[in-house]
Amino acid sequence: MFSVSSLSSALPRLTRAPAVTVPNGALGARFRTNLAPRGVKYVKRHKGRIPIPTGGSTAGTTLAYGDWGIRIKGMGVRFSAKQLMTAEDVIKRAIKVVKGAKVYMRVFPHIPVCIKGNETRMGKGKGSFEFWATRVPTGRVIFEIGGVPIREEIAREALRLAAAKLPTTYEFIDRRALPRLGNSVVKPTSLPPPAPAALANQPTVS
Repeated sequence: MFSVSSLSSALPRLTRAPAVTVPNGALGARFRTNLAPRGVKYVKRHKGRIPIPTGGSTAGTTLAYGDWGIRIKGMGVRFSAKQLMTAEDVIKRAIKVVKGAKVYMRVFPHIPVCIKGNETRMGKGKGSFEFWATRVPTGRVIFEIGGVPIREEIAREALRLAAAKLPTTYEFIDRRALPRLGNSVVKPTSLPPPAPAALANQPTVS
């Protein structure tokens, strides 16, 4: 049994003990990865389908921030947040020899994917949240490398290692790459020659 004197002597030590701080996510992680939106309107969404770029827009098919990049050449695919983080880590590890080099991710996982367990009866509502993902069509740029001048050999090898971690096939592009519309490359259209009547109306210089 403890005496009153021993408890009174231990009381100051207990009151001066540092407060225990609980790290974020220790009591229950909100997200399973670092790549997650800050907030969504609906916690659960439909699975959806990979969009097909048939409207004529070529947005997101050329480089915008870096000097080298990769874009989807094969079929469109759904990327998970874990896949994108793994590919980004591979690129950073490969270009860390170049001081000041940056990696730009052109897609972001904002779609919650819900999965039900195997051999589960039908009904009982939608499955629970599993991971974040994004649907990317053919021709979209996934990663870019820039910030400082980087040799093509280093950038090509870094992006090749990243492409090996991701599904579907990719192509290595630079600033001179033409935009894509699905599987076809959009070539710049040349202006037609002026009509002969327009030339005849122009004043002659003597």
